[in-house]
Amino acid sequence: MKYKIEKNTVQETLIIPLYARKVCSELYPNLYRDETAVRLIDEIDYDFSEAEKKSRSLMQRFGSLEVAMRQNDLAFEVRDYLKSHPNAAVVNLGCGLDSTGRSCDNGSCKIYNLDFPDVIALRNELLPAGKREESISCDLNNTEWFKEIDASGGALFFASGVFYYFLTEQVKALVQKMADAFPGGVLVFDAANRTAVKMIAKTWLKSAKIQDVGAYFAVSNAKSELSLWDSRLQVTSRGYMLGYNDLRDPSVSGFFRFLAKVGNGMMKMQIVKIGFGGRK
Repeated sequence: MKYKIEKNTVQETLIIPLYARKVCSELYPNLYRDETAVRLIDEIDYDFSEAEKKSRSLMQRFGSLEVAMRQNDLAFEVRDYLKSHPNAAVVNLGCGLDSTGRSCDNGSCKIYNLDFPDVIALRNELLPAGKREESISCDLNNTEWFKEIDASGGALFFASGVFYYFLTEQVKALVQKMADAFPGGVLVFDAANRTAVKMIAKTWLKSAKIQDVGAYFAVSNAKSELSLWDSRLQVTSRGYMLGYNDLRDPSVSGFFRFLAKVGNGMMKMQIVKIGFGGRK
């Protein structure tokens, strides 16, 4: 039996990014492969014809490359942290149907997937938690979820495409509370400057009737801007299109490499890494 997803539901908003990851796997097989996305799309009863049509356009294909690079970069950071903290908690903030934690599993880490209750309900149907894995229903801004995380072996938190929808003050408050609760932990996420965030937010802000786009989280120079939030933060960043991979692969055209340079340069599309130092 295939799992049926209706149009215009919360569930639909989760399977579209999942479908994008499947398309990434087909378009850029040497750069990216998400076996879980490929398998799940096959197990879902949903009319993908519109998404399929869109996915072949030039900008959608570049969008797929963006998704692929972002997921690869975050996975790199997870694996890098696990080299020195093999028993760490790996925490996917706003997980949707993403399986990055599982794909980075080293056999001894603890994996946590966090999202709103309706998202976790769907995840439990399609991606039930495996060994050493837990899916937690929560609002990320209500830090009660901290109690659920066993960070005795260290903690790596990552967020993919999440903080664009947070107010700057919400991200700042969350980061400060995490620094209190998880000294020695690391938070990794994607970010971009104000111009890029306005483009990302255009559609959903309109439907939410939100006027003040400027209040939403955006960053140009992560180190200088975010270090001011708290003296314990060790902030670094790398461009997420070309900071980890030079994209010199036959599947990536010269034009897309040019767009990647624009993304890294003018849009400041970056992976931000924040280390939490000792307590105040």
